[in-house]
Amino acid sequence: MAVQSDVAAAHDTVYNAGLTARRGVLGDEYVDAALSRNAGTDGEALQGYVSEFVWGGVWTRDGLGRRDRSLVTVSLLIALGQHTELATHVRAALRNGLTRREISEAVVHATAYVGAPAGLAAMRVVQATLVEQLGPLDSSETETADSEEAQA
Repeated sequence: MAVQSDVAAAHDTVYNAGLTARRGVLGDEYVDAALSRNAGTDGEALQGYVSEFVWGGVWTRDGLGRRDRSLVTVSLLIALGQHTELATHVRAALRNGLTRREISEAVVHATAYVGAPAGLAAMRVVQATLVEQLGPLDSSETETADSEEAQA
């Protein structure tokens, strides 16, 4: 019986660390909505699994910071064509310090590996999310990016 309680305590510890990481990346409002939307439904157990194993088991690991994990996650979601989650993680990437240009460049880079149709579909999601979060692309942002590339 002591082993079961130790295992349960370990699960609780990882779950709570995951919930903290999840809230830090996605925001309290998003996480609260996801948990309450799934409470008492078939999806409730999956929310617990995601909080414990994805957020508590992966996002809390050493080796990559949240910014880098966001870049990897955005790239993987592009490759998998998971557009709903892509929009969520573009918002998270902005929270974690990625810039509009870096996120857009991740789409361009991924397109070389996943193909033009997948890249174009991903860019539509990314653009809509960036406009929602940051407003339309300012021409000065494009000029600054072009100037930086010319100097590189």
